[in-house]
Parts: sequence; C-alpha cells; structure tokens
Amino acid sequence: MAEDPRAEDPKNWEIETRSVRGGMARSPYGEISEALFLTQSFAYPSAEAADRRFSGEDPGFIYQRFGNPTTSIFEDRLALIEGAEQCRATASGMAAVQMALMGLVRAGDHIVAGRALFGSCRWILSNWMPRFGVETTYVDATDLDAWKNAVRPNTKAFLVESPANPLLEVTAIGAVAEIAHAAGAKLVVDNVFATPVFQKPLALGADVVVYSATKHIDGQGRVLGGAILGSQAVMDEAYKDMLRHTGPALSPFNAWVLMKGLETLELRVVRQAEGAAKLAEAIAASSKARSVLYPTRPDHPQAAVIANQMTGGGNVVAFDLGSREAAWRFLNALQIVDISNNLGDAKSMATHPCTTTHRSMSDAERAEIGLTEGWVRMSVGLEGVGDLTRDVCRALDAA
Repeated sequence: MAEDPRAEDPKNWEIETRSVRGGMARSPYGEISEALFLTQSFAYPSAEAADRRFSGEDPGFIYQRFGNPTTSIFEDRLALIEGAEQCRATASGMAAVQMALMGLVRAGDHIVAGRALFGSCRWILSNWMPRFGVETTYVDATDLDAWKNAVRPNTKAFLVESPANPLLEVTAIGAVAEIAHAAGAKLVVDNVFATPVFQKPLALGADVVVYSATKHIDGQGRVLGGAILGSQAVMDEAYKDMLRHTGPALSPFNAWVLMKGLETLELRVVRQAEGAAKLAEAIAASSKARSVLYPTRPDHPQAAVIANQMTGGGNVVAFDLGSREAAWRFLNALQIVDISNNLGDAKSMATHPCTTTHRSMSDAERAEIGLTEGWVRMSVGLEGVGDLTRDVCRALDAA
C-alpha cells in the first residue's frame, strides 16, 4: 500500500506535540492514555516464530529486559523530543551515566571529564572505572585548552555536565565536541539541568546525551529512571548488546509514569524557569548572599556561551551564604521550600551540597570546582513565585 502523502511526520511537530503524541502505539482497543504492559515475557505463535524473533529476522518483543511496549513508547517519545535517532531507557539516571561511559571504553582506555560533576558521577570515574583499567583526567570544562592538553592516544570518551551540578557551570558543547572528535573520542553530555526543552546537545555536536529521568521528566517525585540517547550507529555499536545482557532495564510502570510526565515537561520547566529567574533576582538583592548563580543572569561567568546554546535557564539557582552555619540556618528557616537533595520536582527544594549531593567528594575536589560550605542549591518548583520569594527572603534574614 502506498504511503499517504498527507501523513504527518512527527519530526516536523512542535515540541509540545511531540511531548504529547510522540511514539504513540495504540493497542487494538484504541486507548487514549497509553497502555501499561506489565509483563515479563511474551508468547510466540510457533517455535519457528520464536526462532525468527530471537534471530532478529522478525520484529517484536522477547523479554522485558530487552524491551517492552510501554517502555518503547517512552523511549521513542523522548528521542523525538531530543532530536535523537534512538533512546534506551535505564532504571535510574546513574545507571544511564555508567552505561553511557562503559559502552565507550575498555581496559587501557582514557576518559577526559569536566571536573564539575555530581558526586556519584565523580565516584564512578575515580573509584569504579580504575577497577577495570580505565583512567580519567579532570579538567576545567570552561577551558578549551585544558581539554586539548588532556587528550592521550588512548582517549575514547569525554564527559561533561552542562549546566553542572551544583554551581551551574556551562560548557561550550560544540567546541568541546570538535576537540573530542579530532582525538577520535566521543562526547557524552549530561543534560539533566537544561532538559531537552532548553538545550539540544546532539544538535551542538555531542555524540551521546544522558538524563536522570527521575528529575524533570517525572517532575513529581514518583519514580526513578534514566535515558541514553544518540545516533542509531552509536547506540547499536556501544550499547545494544550491553544493555540487553547486563539488565539495567526500566520497569514498564516507571516508563508509563515518565511517559505521562513528558506530556507536561515543556509546560512545567518553562514555568519553573520563569520562577527561578525571579527568585534569583530576589536572592541577589539580599545582603546575605555573597554570590548568586543562575544561567540567564548577565553576571553568570559563561553568559556568552549560554546565550549561544541555551534557550532558557532551567529551574536551579545556586547561592553562597558564606558558611555552613549560615546555609543551615537558611535551610532550617524555610517553611514552604523542602530540604531535599532531589531537583526538577513540582515542589521547590533546597539542599546543602557539601553535606548531601557532593558529600563523597574530598575537600580538595570540592575546592577545585569552587564548592565551599556556604553554597545552597535550590530547585524551584511550581508554587506561586510570591510565596516562594516570601519564604526565601524570610529564611535569608534568618541566615
């Protein structure tokens, strides 16, 4: 049957439409809300059919660890939003980061990473990878010469968070991608703070994008999840067999929850970014804040890079109150904002990174990225901006 020339191409849809209808695969029942397939395995009409399915001759599902109809809709939808050829979901964001790196290296290889990283990412590079003979060099991610100088003949992967956790350092992704490719390496970008709404690393030259779907993609504090995205060639070569056989699979229920989260992702993060920008201004106006970092503020150290590659600032604000004691007084005085190490939630949250998210880093490692005891990281939610401003300003007075 000839293809209908009037058929819609999802790649031409706006991000809002992709978020609601991307990857849709209805069952024969014609459900509006996507079906939840809670099944570990699948039946075949014959032994011959099973043989063809396992050989890859016939398409279809085999086992939940390899794929699931609900999970596939989530993967296809996120790939469409990101502009990626393929997405593979994982059980958590850290599973995605580990798999993204492990798929690109083997014993004797070398990784170059921006030194401003989430504590668990740093642990993987410093403590886990060396067990398998993989070394890492950390660099100032804003210094292009540092990336060039760190390259070795055995360098296979670059890793960067941009904006980075927790002080929102932003890397020139396109320029770093060029350095990686010149060295025969691939660039992995953790895009969780920007979300696919505000930044498209693949379009800027990155090879692989990773997400903790636990954050903005869920956005309501319910489930864990992660995702790895890239070209079909990279996904097949680096990740297909590893994900199939090692089993960091996302559960269908969590995939369904995350899929429903994608429907409102753009609405939520745009609103949160508007609130975060206003809250950053209110914090900066306080004499208690020594420094305030938010991507769209003109005093951000990488303001020029941000203007070139981001379309919004995200929902995270970082500010320095000078000491641990002041930071803790601030946190303990909050009445609306929760003290929590999560981010990207509908509820506003604040944390003290030195004693929570980045606790596993040494004092020297934290000093390298400028993370001192006075810093607070705040994830701005969907509450009224007036209420949040009142709560934060009251807590600042207490600090």
